Amino acid sequence: MGMEMRQELKLSQQLVMTPQLQQAIRLLQLSRMELAELVHDELLENPLMDDEMDLDQERSRERDEMGGDEQQLHQLEGAGQTETPIEGSVVDGVAQTEVKGDATAVNEIDWENYLDSYSAGPAAGPGFRGDGDEMPSLEATLTKPMSLHDHLAWQLKMTNLPQDQLEIGIEILGNIDADGYFKEPTIEILAADLGADPVVCEQVLEKIQSFDPIGVGARSLAECMLIQCVAAGQDDDLCVKMIKSHLGNLEKKNYQAIARDLKQPLDEIYEAAKVIMEFDPRPGRQYSSDDAHYVTPDVYIHKVGDKYFVVPNDDGLPKLKISGFYKNAMGNSTASKDYVQDKLRSAQWLIRSIQQRQRTIIKVAESILKFQRDFFDKGIAHLKPLILRDVAEDIGMHESTVSRVTTNKYVHTPQGIYELKFFFNSGISRTNGEDLASQAVKSKIKELVGSEDTKRPHSDQKIVELLKKGGIDIARRTVAKYREQLGILSSSKRKQVF
Repeated sequence: MGMEMRQELKLSQQLVMTPQLQQAIRLLQLSRMELAELVHDELLENPLMDDEMDLDQERSRERDEMGGDEQQLHQLEGAGQTETPIEGSVVDGVAQTEVKGDATAVNEIDWENYLDSYSAGPAAGPGFRGDGDEMPSLEATLTKPMSLHDHLAWQLKMTNLPQDQLEIGIEILGNIDADGYFKEPTIEILAADLGADPVVCEQVLEKIQSFDPIGVGARSLAECMLIQCVAAGQDDDLCVKMIKSHLGNLEKKNYQAIARDLKQPLDEIYEAAKVIMEFDPRPGRQYSSDDAHYVTPDVYIHKVGDKYFVVPNDDGLPKLKISGFYKNAMGNSTASKDYVQDKLRSAQWLIRSIQQRQRTIIKVAESILKFQRDFFDKGIAHLKPLILRDVAEDIGMHESTVSRVTTNKYVHTPQGIYELKFFFNSGISRTNGEDLASQAVKSKIKELVGSEDTKRPHSDQKIVELLKKGGIDIARRTVAKYREQLGILSSSKRKQVF
């Protein structure tokens, strides 16, 4: 078989992920806060990008300082745009700027008026807050709330324990979780790590268990309940026996089984259960440091008459523009030209990518509005089944693009603020042939549980029967799954005996 070399032309298509395309995809899936942070970083790195909002605020501030003299402001801006040499000096800590050439000196200081206003001002004590815009708000000056560890460490320092026991106590506090429990490591392992006597470590732990909040430092739920029981003065035999032996029956509210085992009247079991129910199973949660997370919608849907309008939310996002100063100051150097051109292309592409991102979000929101019109008119009970493919085909984009757009994006509607992912639900068949969204079924289950008799709560099978009367035919295990997703307890745990 002979071998030969020859040239061939072959035509093929290949998708190339250019850096610009990668940036556009990355911008599409960013949340609003992440986008604002990225733009802020780009403004610091790219000198050709300016924020129109900052420029407008700076010009407004300069106009206010000059008493609204538009002619003087234009002269100053004109002087700043020319190549007139500027010399600066500092006199008594105050910057003095003098423009040489045709322009006259600006920003001259009237020292007499300045000193008079300074002496006539109020005393600036530690609690003084003026009316200046530069002062931070009161919320910004507040310190962080005290954590559980800080609260316990403060109480430990107030004790008269020896230094070696204080070190053991600090080690124990470092292993107490957010709920206030000391679960890992055990006292024996902790004593071995510190080279201390386990008996001394146990004594320090008992001292910590007397701290506020009551029940902190417990190694189990039963121990936490017992500590609170003793602190409340309810350490009678019945309460102690119920906590030690019947926590499971207490959780299930099976008081008859407790009464039979302890051979006590049911009324006394009820009274002891009332006392135990007042105890906190997680004493450390009142010092939880979880702050509230506020959501800023990316798009608004307003209703005017019978029509809906989709409006993007641009508040808080920088309004980018290309700086004309650096664009016209490339000079004759090849290196400077290449640098400016590279930054110019980067700035233009970022601006176009952000604009394309906003247009894509608007398209997706308008498509969701078209599919879920009944939800916007009547509420969550009229939410329809919807999948990503439906919206993707409607706007002529890929499903992955719609998935990126709807991730961590929020919309403000007449029914409230929702994530865009909220409108995509699987369908539940109804007896009349129409499909209903799973979110609507969850809302119906929540409504049924909220209106039930607390002494005779609905079981999952009863909820199935009630839903079937309303035209919703689902299985009992589906009701149980939706109930768990909603955080609703089972009927035995929802039941209130007294």
